[in-house]
Amino acid sequence: MTVAVSNIIRSGLWLVFFSAIIVAWWMMYAMASHMGLNWYGVNVREMDMGAMIPMDSMRVLFPMWAIMMIAMMGPTFLVTLKTYEDLVVSADGTRVGMIGLISGYFLAWVGFAGIIAAAQVWMMAWGWLDVLGATILLWPSALLLIVVGLFQFTWVKQVCHGVCHTPMNYFLGHWQTGFIGGTHMGLSLGIYCVVCCWGFMVLGFVGGTMNLLWMGLATVLMTLEKLPQVARYIVRPLGVVLIGSGILVGGHALNII
Repeated sequence: MTVAVSNIIRSGLWLVFFSAIIVAWWMMYAMASHMGLNWYGVNVREMDMGAMIPMDSMRVLFPMWAIMMIAMMGPTFLVTLKTYEDLVVSADGTRVGMIGLISGYFLAWVGFAGIIAAAQVWMMAWGWLDVLGATILLWPSALLLIVVGLFQFTWVKQVCHGVCHTPMNYFLGHWQTGFIGGTHMGLSLGIYCVVCCWGFMVLGFVGGTMNLLWMGLATVLMTLEKLPQVARYIVRPLGVVLIGSGILVGGHALNII
């Protein structure tokens, strides 16, 4: 393969990757607009969304969450993807393996989309969430904030973060070639990422799963957490902020604040 052809394929793969992220964000925005929601996930057109879209259905929620995973988690994979691309040049990595890596990574997150969509259906059936996927009562919001905040200090978070921070070390220890090998590595890296970042996704239930502002903020925070030079300054402070917010919300729920 000539250098020119290789560069064309490389540029094409990156273009497809970024296009998928942009399209996913556009689809989320289009869905919110169709439902009459603003950037905060608030119904500004006074539309009867419960009658318009069966938001308690897996048929609706699973695709929505899957699109959300691509929109939010694509940017967080950039460092790992760039590391693999470097190995395409210096080792025996291939563009086909790169496609497998991306496929495996998103496969892990789509699997998580199925889990969290099922959880939303269950919580809506119990009357804990409204039609937009936001907690109706204060105490579940307080509990979610505190649990996710505490997770920021755990050994599990630290281990999974370590993999995200040093993808080269992961590749050196788990290197596989070809599309199948890339898919295996992408799936494994995706699972690490799910375990590391599940809390930010679950917090969507606090502000509403169609709150585009929260989605954008969470994407920025998770992307920054993947950068070793930045993460050490924000991971635990974020935990403190989340725990403090949970305590405040819990205080309001108990009418003591």
